[in-house]
Amino acid sequence: MGDIKGFLKYTKELPEKEPVSQRIEHYQEFILDFPEDKTQNQAARCMDCGIPFCHNGCPLGNVIPDFNDAVYRGDWKEAYEIMSTTNNFPEFTGRICPAPCESACVLGINQPPVTIEHIEKSIAEEAFNRGFVRPEPPVVRSGMQVAVVGSGPAGLAAAAQLNKAGHAVTVFERNDEVGGLLRYGIPDFKLEKSVVERRIKVMESEGIKFRTNANVGVNIAVEELQNEYDALVLTGGSTIPRDLPIKGRDLEGVEFAMDFLEQNNRRVAGKPIGDKVIHAKDKHVVVIGGGDTGSDCVGTSNRHKAASVTQLELLVKPPEERHESTPWPRWPLMLRTSSSHEEGADRSWAVLTKKFIDDGEGRVKGLEVVDIEWKKNEDTGRNEFVEKEGSQRVLPCDLALLAIGFVHPQHEGVVEQLGLELDSRGNVKTDNYETSVENVFAAGDMRRGQSLVVWAISEGREAARAVDLKLMGHTNLETKGHQHLEF
Repeated sequence: MGDIKGFLKYTKELPEKEPVSQRIEHYQEFILDFPEDKTQNQAARCMDCGIPFCHNGCPLGNVIPDFNDAVYRGDWKEAYEIMSTTNNFPEFTGRICPAPCESACVLGINQPPVTIEHIEKSIAEEAFNRGFVRPEPPVVRSGMQVAVVGSGPAGLAAAAQLNKAGHAVTVFERNDEVGGLLRYGIPDFKLEKSVVERRIKVMESEGIKFRTNANVGVNIAVEELQNEYDALVLTGGSTIPRDLPIKGRDLEGVEFAMDFLEQNNRRVAGKPIGDKVIHAKDKHVVVIGGGDTGSDCVGTSNRHKAASVTQLELLVKPPEERHESTPWPRWPLMLRTSSSHEEGADRSWAVLTKKFIDDGEGRVKGLEVVDIEWKKNEDTGRNEFVEKEGSQRVLPCDLALLAIGFVHPQHEGVVEQLGLELDSRGNVKTDNYETSVENVFAAGDMRRGQSLVVWAISEGREAARAVDLKLMGHTNLETKGHQHLEF
């Protein structure tokens, strides 16, 4: 703990953003530079608690007080070394993680919490800028070969850890570029793709092989991988979107959010987008779903110069401050306003979409919606909604984007061909990350369901430990911030 009075001397401060009028004109990141001494002051606010609840709040178990202390002292190399013991990709989580660690911060009980996410990003960027991030191929190879199917954050984390353990790792990605959600799901204004490419180059230099346009179960036989590799790790994500099967769903202009976002990421990268163009310019856009994916649609639509952007949420509007139902150190129930919301959107809560309205030529021209009220069913104990009489209305809509989550991983292809057992939600069922087929493992959203990038990285790391233990009978791979050896 560098400054025992730091939390009293300094208040929470974060880098400023480009003005809205400027940033909606481009797709680059828009967080402005922040002086190093100010980041050190923010790190000084960490109290080095006797019981650091931030550890538990972070799915990776990041050793947060330790790297805060190193940042305060200006020892960026030590800070990066500490961070790297638990997090393979702080440059990703420092940009796109909702920071559950901050919600668990003890200082957050009666003050704004420590700006852990900003500090994490700062550590990563200083490490790259100062040359601390260097390829570290394993000194000894195990002679084992492992195939990782899927190159999202879970797959990349699993590959990095397995390679560290000495195994020869090949990552198979069905798309034309590596990165999964990081590449084609998250807009460039939140995560520029050069950040992803920078890390991939390091991983390649460490000996990891990447094969793109490699759709296992389609143009690559599953049996081929089973014969060639000692273990398979499936990290294909939760990719089947939740639909809204109401009248007018088949109209032109009613699209899944991820189709819209992926196409725009391809457009920004200068890649072909196919024959079907999904664009918001001069359109009344309605985003159905109030989560992060919906927020990304808002920001993208504003950059397209949409005529209007409306975001609908089925649940009631959260409170402005932490609610008593989610006390510290739990993840708080409260209103969150993203940078995309700051750029302009009409947000509505407790609204049910009844049907999509046809313009007479097969295109959507409006949404019929109704306000709802949530009530507890005394018989079942579950919350249910009832429509508010007289609240029906029609919203103008030329483009409706469905951002209501994902139901489970794609079953067609590798999952069905391997005959993997599924859980009650349609995810791949595992026992210590191993599926019902021996030496086939699963991690990330494919195993746990739709979740956070930080959880995906944690899953990939834990799955790598399970694979290493199965193949070698022991493992030195770290887990949850602690060196852990098993026999």
